[in-house]
Amino acid sequence: MTEQTSSIPDHKPRPWVDLLVSIVIPSLILMKLSGDNYLGSTWALLIGLAFPLGWGLFELIRYRKKNFIAVLGVISVGLTGGIGLMEIDARWLAIKEAAVPLVIGLAVLISTRTKYPLVRTLLYNPAVLDVHKIQQSLKERNCEDEFESRLMKASYFFAGTFLFSAIMNYILARWIVTSPSGTQAFNEELGRMTLVSYPMIAIPSMVMMIAIFFYLWRSIRRLTGHTLEEVIAPGAGGQGKGNS
Repeated sequence: MTEQTSSIPDHKPRPWVDLLVSIVIPSLILMKLSGDNYLGSTWALLIGLAFPLGWGLFELIRYRKKNFIAVLGVISVGLTGGIGLMEIDARWLAIKEAAVPLVIGLAVLISTRTKYPLVRTLLYNPAVLDVHKIQQSLKERNCEDEFESRLMKASYFFAGTFLFSAIMNYILARWIVTSPSGTQAFNEELGRMTLVSYPMIAIPSMVMMIAIFFYLWRSIRRLTGHTLEEVIAPGAGGQGKGNS
C-alpha cells in the first residue's frame, strides 16, 4: 500500500500549460477550423473540446485526487459538447456556464456548516501553512474564536468569487453566443467566449482569491504576531530557507 501511494507523483501547478490546453488551443480550433473547408462544425467542436476534456481526465487519473472542482470542469466541458452536438437551444449554454461556478459557490457555503470548510481545506492547510504552530499561538493569545470568525468571513468572500463568475459567465454567454448550436457560427462564438472569459472572468477571480489569502494572512499575523516566514509550511518554504 505504501509503495502505491509513493508512486503517485506530486501535482505541481502548471498555469501556462492549463491556459494553452484549456483555453488557447480549443478557442483557435473553434474560431478558425469550423468552416466546411476545414474540419466542419461538428469535428471542430469535438476536437476543440477534446483538449480541455482530455487534460482534465488526465489530471484526475494521473494524480488520483478526488478534486470536486476538476470533476465539475470535466462535466462542464462534456455538457458544452452535448449542447453543440445535439443542437440544443444556445440559451442553455448560458445557463450551464452560470450553473457550474454557482454549484461550487454553494458547495463553499454548505462546507461552512461542516467540520471542513473549503477555505480551510484549500488555503489554511498543512501543505501551505504551519497550522499547528498557528493554532498554538492562537490558543496562547486566546484568539481562537476571533480567528474562526475571520475564517468564516473568508469563506463567504470565497463563495462570492464564484457568484461573480456565475453572473459574468451568464452575461458573457448571452452576449457572445447568439447563433443556433451545431453551426459554424456557434462554434466560432463559443471559441470567442472561451478566449474572452479568461481576461474578463478568470483574472478578476484570481485577483479576488489572492485578496482573500492576503486577508487570511493578515488575520494570522495580527492574531499570532508571526511573520509569513515563521508560519509558512516546512515543505512550501523549505527551499527558500535553504537558499538563504
